[in-house]
Amino acid sequence: MKLLFVADALEGFNTAKDTTFSMMREAASRGHELLACHPRDLMWRRGGRVTAYVREITLTPDGPAWFSARQQPPDEIPVALADVDAVVMRKDPPFDSEYFYTTHLLGHAEREGARVFNRPAALRDHPEKLAILEFPQFIGPTLVTRDASDIRRFHSEHQDIILKPLDGMGGMGIFRVGPDGLNLGSIIETLNRRGEQTVMVQRYLSEITLGDKRILLIDGQPVPFALARIPQGSEIRGNMAVGGKGVAQPLSPRDRETAEAIGPVLAARGLLLVGLDVIGDCVTEINVTSPTGFQEITKQTGFDVAKAFIDALEARLAD
Repeated sequence: MKLLFVADALEGFNTAKDTTFSMMREAASRGHELLACHPRDLMWRRGGRVTAYVREITLTPDGPAWFSARQQPPDEIPVALADVDAVVMRKDPPFDSEYFYTTHLLGHAEREGARVFNRPAALRDHPEKLAILEFPQFIGPTLVTRDASDIRRFHSEHQDIILKPLDGMGGMGIFRVGPDGLNLGSIIETLNRRGEQTVMVQRYLSEITLGDKRILLIDGQPVPFALARIPQGSEIRGNMAVGGKGVAQPLSPRDRETAEAIGPVLAARGLLLVGLDVIGDCVTEINVTSPTGFQEITKQTGFDVAKAFIDALEARLAD
């Protein structure tokens, strides 16, 4: 099969950790052909189909680079997305206007017959912070608002809170305010921009010291191990991007209950791969753009996450 990966620049991959690379490696081991492009390489014009200017790549584990490409910019070849067997959307956040426009191009490619994973409409319908609102039984006390007074009342009630922007990634822009309320006003002004931007506020969960768990769902089924991202030093964030330590651990009974309740709902909407972020017993985010953690879990536990993902992708394509 021909698999097209829509991703960030290949030259920037850290192959010791990158989840997209592990997907490619597993697919190549099965004889699938690999194509790659960046979202900016997508194009549509009247009378034609959604097309990507792609590079045909081969993995070269013994070479100076991790891949070789038959084409180099600006000589990529045009390929209609409907002419490949699967399009795997793996562009990292932020989910900005360009990402949004990309999902519309990919959605039009679907109407032309392309198979896209995760489905473009599902990517749009599940913003990673707000998607948790659908599952209140699995989340902690949470507020979504633009209003500073709402935030102050929430702080008065819960005393120790976390504030974060809805478009942040990798732990960016997250603040903690304790019972003394120190700098709460300044933080609110920074995040909500005087009422012009929506903010998410959540009660601080002390279980973060044990790790912000990433639970991977593949076609609705949980990987049996979570990756607990444990904050280091004085940091309150466990995100790997800010130095969190990743420790794989078996799912707890509550983790499994949560995953088995949410997973099938999201899979039915075309979300083949999802990452639930869980602190203690509470889901804090639902990641659908480009969930990571494959290599860390595989190396520490022996459970081959990339194999499970490509198995699920092949099964979907056989439907």
